[in-house]
Amino acid sequence: MARILIVDDQPHLREFFAQELTDEGHKVVGIGDAESARRYIENSKPDLVLLDLYLNGFEGWNVLQDIKHKDPQTRVLIVTAYDSYANDPRVSQADGYWVKSFVDFDKLKRKISDILERKPDSRFEEIKIEGAPLVGGIIMHGPIGR
Repeated sequence: MARILIVDDQPHLREFFAQELTDEGHKVVGIGDAESARRYIENSKPDLVLLDLYLNGFEGWNVLQDIKHKDPQTRVLIVTAYDSYANDPRVSQADGYWVKSFVDFDKLKRKISDILERKPDSRFEEIKIEGAPLVGGIIMHGPIGR
């Protein structure tokens, strides 16, 4: 399956996500800080990065920008506890956006599968928030850049 990097400063979330995704057959690595994540991505070229925005402040935005600057084909799914960033223009650099939820983790697994099945240069233009904040996920559809 896929090589997935989880970048989140909360160890229990990294462990939970890693276990769930490993059970799906993916090879998963969890990292808790931005600098280690940058080094790992540069050396290992994961198929997908699950990126929390809140790392030592909001350094996750800088990590996203660095990833896409160095290799625009690297797929990044923003995984955050905040639904308020869904309309931030910087989100367009990512390949998806998901609000952390343990209630509907299967939705995250489906989103990961969708991202991995798409061509690497495929992007999103429509953002639709499903469910209540911090409970449902955010689903993005359709290519960007015409």
